[in-house]
Amino acid sequence: MTQRGAGGGEPPDDYLEAAIQRLLTERTEIAEQGITVSRRDHSVVLCGEVESAQRREEILRLVLEHFPEVPVMVDIGLIRTQAPTEVEELR
Repeated sequence: MTQRGAGGGEPPDDYLEAAIQRLLTERTEIAEQGITVSRRDHSVVLCGEVESAQRREEILRLVLEHFPEVPVMVDIGLIRTQAPTEVEELR
């Protein structure tokens, strides 16, 4: 998990999580519904999985651009997006 953005400061307000979630889902260039946003101490945590490191960086850039005063911790993993190489056998 990595932390970006401003350090310390006031704790995030009660509506910040919803505002970030709305930003991620409503922006057409992101339209990301698989990221959860939660508060931890004086920061917010972005959790979930995306298909590329570029997508993760774009999500982080967008959040920091709109909420520069909020420290953001990133716990966004990468998922496999290639087709499976093995055949799955069903029994």
